[in-house]
Amino acid sequence: MPRTASGAIVATSLVTARGSAPWRGAELGAPMVIEDAGIAWSDGVITFVGPAEELRGTDPEVFRGCTIAPGFVDCHTHLPFVGWRADEFELRLAGRSYRDLHGEGGIYRSARLFAEATDDEVMAFCRPLVAEMADHGTTAMELKTGYGLSVEGELRQARLARRLADEAPQATTVTLLACHAVPEAMEREDWVRTACAELIPAAAAEGLADAVDLYVEDIAFTLDDLRAVAEAAAAAGLPVRCHADQLGPSGAAEEAVKLGARSADHLNNVSNEGVRALGEGGTVGVLLPASTAFMRAVPPPVRTLVETGAAIALATDFNPGTSPVLSMPEAVATGCSLYGLTPLEAVTASTLNPAWVLGMAERAGTLEVGKRADLLVLEGEAFRQVPYRPGHNPVLHAYAGGTRVGGR
Repeated sequence: MPRTASGAIVATSLVTARGSAPWRGAELGAPMVIEDAGIAWSDGVITFVGPAEELRGTDPEVFRGCTIAPGFVDCHTHLPFVGWRADEFELRLAGRSYRDLHGEGGIYRSARLFAEATDDEVMAFCRPLVAEMADHGTTAMELKTGYGLSVEGELRQARLARRLADEAPQATTVTLLACHAVPEAMEREDWVRTACAELIPAAAAEGLADAVDLYVEDIAFTLDDLRAVAEAAAAAGLPVRCHADQLGPSGAAEEAVKLGARSADHLNNVSNEGVRALGEGGTVGVLLPASTAFMRAVPPPVRTLVETGAAIALATDFNPGTSPVLSMPEAVATGCSLYGLTPLEAVTASTLNPAWVLGMAERAGTLEVGKRADLLVLEGEAFRQVPYRPGHNPVLHAYAGGTRVGGR
């Protein structure tokens, strides 16, 4: 297999969305499919996509019975973190709720583990996870803060995220989850003021964040807090994102649309008004099916979202508490089986649309000439093999910037 930033391959089929993003409604399920397809790249940039018979001037590697697809883009993760919380999973199975564990466990527990670990310990914990994500086909991803729970703690996590990004083969962005949980010994309003007046400007000035996020929930932050954070993010020149309507209906999805947020994520309890807003607005609904399955939560109204014209994306929500799942093929499989997405809808939702959420759509998320050569060789003659075999890694080879970075 070619491991350098130049190469060519042919396979039984190739599938990719193309053009401007995000895709929505019916077009979500209409990516281009080419039978007996080829792709070539040079210096990490795609130079050819089309029928294999038109691929000239090269000796490609041939993969019969396989599919070429864009690399997966995971637009919602909680790396970097350190430590697992398997005992909380066991407690939830025994009847404890996420709300019950909030405080002694949950976000606060991960924050304590993060505070107790050295920078090198955090990095040592995260490196093999990033490599495993590459093996499962993730070639671009979000890193995120939210376990610092103080100005310096959040900035430390953002610096570690940038450090991890520098080492990772994937293209990455860093999101400042400025309001994830209220720091202990602080009132919610005081922390929001501090985040807006100190944390967000400091992160922006140091170049540590590419977006700002907030968790709207009855155990976390309010719509007024979302408005304040969105204003502070805009003043710093950063887009805003929002954890919306996960545990209960909050009106966060429709407010995110009003504010021009890049995404509204989770959406398990999105209201009818929120569905309509997402169908009419520019905000992408990021769906996190592994979290839904792991929490045994009510699924969001995905078919209604698609039929209303919403743009949707799939992501893992990889975190140590509510979704310890880093595999995008697993997220795709769960999104199809639990949410009712078709395999071709899942292609767009796991590549082009999440690339738009991360501000990468001009260079990643599709297989088009001139874009970064982020691509996968998948087992099976069509993409449907990915959701058909949950728990199985279908990625034979993963390329990021034209260099092989993972696979089986």
